[in-house]
Amino acid sequence: MTVRLDHLALAAHDAEESARFLAEILDLPAPRSAPPFIAVDVNDTLTVDYAVPPFEFPGQHVAFHLSEAEFDAVRGRLEARGVVYVAGPHSREPNTINENHGGRGLYFDDPGGHHFEILTQRYEGSPGALR
Repeated sequence: MTVRLDHLALAAHDAEESARFLAEILDLPAPRSAPPFIAVDVNDTLTVDYAVPPFEFPGQHVAFHLSEAEFDAVRGRLEARGVVYVAGPHSREPNTINENHGGRGLYFDDPGGHHFEILTQRYEGSPGALR
């Protein structure tokens, strides 16, 4: 049996702003309307769907596994926009990265308060991770 994450629904204060931010930072196709969502197609099998719920919500954590070149490109787009990123979820030093698990990673927030992570090497013990 093959199980894949098909879509992830995230709450947003402004669904269009959050969807545009994610698409631009990750260099993905422009968001599309998929009522009641604004959808960002991450790849052939995953969509991030933003919606505005009628209640307050906590920020969620989402991590994306990227190649080294993609990591550098995303980091460059964050810096060009003045988006602060940190090396870890408890890090306070701005614009630093980590070198966990033999790769590189960083964390940043989107306009809706969600906490994104990009990493070039999966966590130890994850399928496909270096051992």
